[in-house]
Amino acid sequence: MSSVCTVSDKGQVTLPKSLRDQLGIGPGTRLQFSIDGDGQLRAQVLSRGAVGLFGLLAKPGERARSLDEMDAAVGQTVRARAGRKS
Repeated sequence: MSSVCTVSDKGQVTLPKSLRDQLGIGPGTRLQFSIDGDGQLRAQVLSRGAVGLFGLLAKPGERARSLDEMDAAVGQTVRARAGRKS
């Protein structure tokens, strides 16, 4: 599939809806751009919003943390940082 886009004055490009739909790109999706040895620009989808974060905190050989465990860890970190400020 090929599409033509125009770069705006701010350096922004709007991806056509057909490409976004095909690749599952939505708000919050992160893309990584690179240039191949032959000068071609490549874009790789890194994450697809919050769905792409599931299991992110798992280490090799360990199970992924549940949402409750992640919430508890975030709360603990926030409390610890708040305590350092006082």
